[in-house]
Amino acid sequence: MSIGTELEARIRTAKAALGSSLVILGHHYQRDEVIQFADFRGDSLKLARDATHSQDARYIVFCGVHFMAETAAILAQPGQAVLHPDPEAGCWLADMASQAQVERAWAQLGEVMDVEQEVVPVTYVNSTAGVKAFCGEHGGVVCTSSNAQAVLAWALDRRTHVLFCPDQHLGRNTARRSGIPMEKMATWNPHRPLGGHDAETLRRTQVLLWDGYCNVHQHFTPEQVIVWRERAPDIRIIVHPECPMEVVDLADEAGSTAAIIRRIEESPAGAEWAIGTEFNLVNRLKAEHPEQFIVSLSAEPSYCETMNMITLDKLARVVEGLVNGEVINPVTVSPHVARSARVALERMLEVSR
Repeated sequence: MSIGTELEARIRTAKAALGSSLVILGHHYQRDEVIQFADFRGDSLKLARDATHSQDARYIVFCGVHFMAETAAILAQPGQAVLHPDPEAGCWLADMASQAQVERAWAQLGEVMDVEQEVVPVTYVNSTAGVKAFCGEHGGVVCTSSNAQAVLAWALDRRTHVLFCPDQHLGRNTARRSGIPMEKMATWNPHRPLGGHDAETLRRTQVLLWDGYCNVHQHFTPEQVIVWRERAPDIRIIVHPECPMEVVDLADEAGSTAAIIRRIEESPAGAEWAIGTEFNLVNRLKAEHPEQFIVSLSAEPSYCETMNMITLDKLARVVEGLVNGEVINPVTVSPHVARSARVALERMLEVSR
């Protein structure tokens, strides 16, 4: 028996022993060997919400990066424990905006305008619990790539400016789709005074875009789109809105992870797709839809390195620990942070209804 096969057998045995007291969540970017054990698959927020509906589960094991497990812990029911197979599996994008940096930006904006009356802080769900809590405390809100446009409209209906953290590309693509001109946007550099701008620029800017990005989706380029257009004239190109604006503009479609999956599932046999998103997902779609031609937009596979830190042996260790009465790698969020972050998340859910 190979090591992989042995680990799979151990995980199945542990799952059977724990029964309905255990729920395993698997993000779409997980490797196949791990996601096969997921009771629910999805993007980060869908999975966190799935966990809250698992009333019988005492333990939620989140196979994804750390901010996702934090979100699950914020939304978990009393008495539920959220565990993470590898606490070192962070998120490049989430780490580009710390709570301290956002608080400093807010204070600097307060030098040139009345932030509590004029600015709504909006954070992408790919952010730390502390940044979500900051938004909750200052009239702000969380968004996903699916509902970012609705959230941006909600924010600008209440105040004249938005501070959008931490993904500049999602913010820029969403603002343009909402009809906001480029001259009404500016990128906020957290390492420079006033984000690198003068007071007048900040006052006339509607959407301030945090200088952050996803290292997976930043990898895609306009040149890759051009190559596929020349190689396969009938191919359709679909990309995630975390990709740079120049890539989104050249693509046929842009959509969230869930939207990309749905688009492929609804497409007829013979459809041709070049997909600009994480390679584990592209590979899985290719395997699940052999009747279609599916490739990664990039010739060099774009993996999320931290997602791939979750392995069979780490998952086995956590679930076997539960069988033995040991809670390994619990994810905790302080009550104050969780309370404020939940406010921002609940505002988003209200906007999305």
